[in-house]
Amino acid sequence: MEQRHRQFSLVYLLAALLLMAAMQTLLRTGAEQSLAYSDFKVLLKAGKLHDLVVGEREIRGTVDTRDLGTILAGPQADALRGAGGDERRFTTVRVGDPALTQDLEAAKIRFVGDVDSQWLGTLLSWVLPALIFVAIWGYFLRRMGSATGGLLEIGKSRARIYMQTDTGVTFADVAGIDEAKAELMEIVEYLKAPERFRRLGGKLPKGVLLLGAPGTGKTLLARAVAGEAGVPFFSISGASFVEMFVGVGAARVRDLFTQAEAKAPCIIFIDELDALGKARGFGMAGGNDEREQTLNQLLVQMDGFDTNKGVIIMAATNRPEILDPALLRAGRFDRHVPLDRPDLRGREQILQVHVRGVRLAPGTQIAQIAARTPGFAGADLANLVNEAALLAARRGKDAVDMADFDDALERIVGGLEKKNRVMNPLEKRIIAYHEAGHALVAENRPYADKVSRISIIPRGIAALGYTRQTPSEDRYVLRKSELLDRLDVLLGGRLAEELVFGDASTGAQDDLQRATDMARQMVTRYGMGEKLGFATYERLASPLEPDPAAAPREPRDYSERTAEAIDDEVRHLLADAGERVRQTLQTRRAELAALADLLLATEVVDRAALDALLHAPPAQTPTTPQTLPAAQPGAVAHAS
Repeated sequence: MEQRHRQFSLVYLLAALLLMAAMQTLLRTGAEQSLAYSDFKVLLKAGKLHDLVVGEREIRGTVDTRDLGTILAGPQADALRGAGGDERRFTTVRVGDPALTQDLEAAKIRFVGDVDSQWLGTLLSWVLPALIFVAIWGYFLRRMGSATGGLLEIGKSRARIYMQTDTGVTFADVAGIDEAKAELMEIVEYLKAPERFRRLGGKLPKGVLLLGAPGTGKTLLARAVAGEAGVPFFSISGASFVEMFVGVGAARVRDLFTQAEAKAPCIIFIDELDALGKARGFGMAGGNDEREQTLNQLLVQMDGFDTNKGVIIMAATNRPEILDPALLRAGRFDRHVPLDRPDLRGREQILQVHVRGVRLAPGTQIAQIAARTPGFAGADLANLVNEAALLAARRGKDAVDMADFDDALERIVGGLEKKNRVMNPLEKRIIAYHEAGHALVAENRPYADKVSRISIIPRGIAALGYTRQTPSEDRYVLRKSELLDRLDVLLGGRLAEELVFGDASTGAQDDLQRATDMARQMVTRYGMGEKLGFATYERLASPLEPDPAAAPREPRDYSERTAEAIDDEVRHLLADAGERVRQTLQTRRAELAALADLLLATEVVDRAALDALLHAPPAQTPTTPQTLPAAQPGAVAHAS
């Protein structure tokens, strides 16, 4: 059972101090009764006092409580008699009374002097609370130590050991990355039968670095390796090594390798290696000393151990470009295993894994779902299956069908459906023509992905409608003609508004941004401009970026004249695309109006309804040679 984390609070300390003060007051009150000095003088003259101890600041003694009512009146007499018995200890504050000694002698009362020594009071007031405070502090440190290891174990590694039965993952649970599995199968075979490799003098690579975009299955693959080999699995995040205390990270690295050697053969897996292994020499010198010291210790440990002991180091990152070069050299992480987003066949295999525990309705086509999710990683597909199952359960169904998968896909891509959002009729008509413009242009471009669904139901935060295009196959390179067709589709919504209403709205902001980015990439990255030739003027983003267009741009390294020429080329591409789209929409004006009216009536138009409206079967995307890298492969959804 997971332990609860409890934090130390000053409220407990204050409560303890107040409790001690109250106890001291109660004990003192119960032992001695405070007495006013005037009442003390009255009792002294009446001969009711004896065994007095006269100090510099107070007087203590014993009072005879019999017949006090004739001497003292009111609550003071009752307080002295309240404890029962014939005598009661009392104390009174001594005031400046020069005649006190004479009065004591006259009353013939035995008294002694006392030098006010406060050692006992000091002990009770300072030393005892300090001891109690230390005891409370130690108690809470022990409670916190059960979850965090305590201060004495701050240099210990936080790696968790997974045995084969704990991981519960094998290669059968990993799909869509067959090449990476084959690459790591060699490590599994080495851990199972090391003599097979040692007899020929072969040594296993010291480190295996898994590279891939988020959600591609790096951690899952590492756990599958441990599950297949049946060896302990040390799992730790790169950020767990670095703490606020100097030297803690390096101590944890040493402790981790010490534990691993004791459990050999085993696997050490460091997730998010970029948090620990970022290239040295960047940023402020003082702020990175601890992280660099931890990285140096990791480099030393990787150089100092022998793979023949059976300790394999695996790490995962989605930002290999920022790793320190010393980590990537031969002898450390010398084997790099890239994990790309799965293709059509890989997505189908991944979906088959995730639907094992899901009750599917008859007729559910996994291959069709895979075709509708280009660009999805393994984690995205797992989320899709889970969302579909939740939707089916919410609707009270006995099984998950294709409609649930379609709605889950729309929710993931477009956002949450907002049917209650109130829109005036003019806005709704503008959006209908906007989305009809996207769809009609896409249907009249030979290289554009065909439309699968059109909706004017608001989704997400700002999307008032969308047109979803589904590619017929995975694409890895795009020709200029194909990019121009995509550019036309992006501008179709804005120009449909201008054609019908004679005015433009703000709904095309996202379309214009994407069109501008695509045109600029055609000029600066792909050399598709007419005047600038084959030169490129923008550095390519990391191939692991989910959206290269959204990656931070490097400072430009070209002149102002070239920048002006790039701007002219971009404007030229957009202007030509706008003219082509305008001609198409004017020619298809009747179909544009019919499609907009259908959207206003039904709010959603699927592929079958669109074919019926256009009186034409769905066109096939031509298969022609592909020679240029794709700007951004994946399903296209135009949101207004």
